Amino acid sequence: MLDVIWSSQGFTEWRVVDHVDRALLAQLQLDATQSYAALGKVVGLSAAAAHERVRKLRERGVIRRTTVDVDPAAVGQGVLAYVMVESTSWMGDSAQSFAALPEVLEAHVIAGSASVLVKVRTTTTEQLQDVLRRIYAIDGVSGTQAIVVLETFFERPLSPHEVVAEHVDATAGHVLRQGSRSATGPG
Repeated sequence: MLDVIWSSQGFTEWRVVDHVDRALLAQLQLDATQSYAALGKVVGLSAAAAHERVRKLRERGVIRRTTVDVDPAAVGQGVLAYVMVESTSWMGDSAQSFAALPEVLEAHVIAGSASVLVKVRTTTTEQLQDVLRRIYAIDGVSGTQAIVVLETFFERPLSPHEVVAEHVDATAGHVLRQGSRSATGPG
């Protein structure tokens, strides 16, 4: 499997990470507080090389942020619900309205009978009811359907080992997947 994709065309968007980057991402997802020396040792790089790789992953937006995984129940946010939001109009411009609700952790425009799917965490079901009222007050919302989570079996981060690496060749409109070559590339 090739880690580098070649094309004679210019790429405007880079979404490829090689096997070393994927190994670094997996290690950082396990423990983002590891030293660069420890990261480098696991993936076969010096501390300086590991640091440079991580810097480039941040620069390219592959690593969006470094955060702490907090147990919601331990901080009094034990009620989890997914809310399907129905609307009378296009909701694609309503991101700021949903973001203004601190209990809304995620918001997604979706296909189907609902227009938006939001993930909500609250302390109580009464607080969830209040959030549903505030969602209903957003312009264009015609209804909500809440699905309350009773138990979470597991949550997993995105596995960097399962991501399909690809370059988008903007000039020729080709998507080059790992291990493939452009029609205009060599042999």
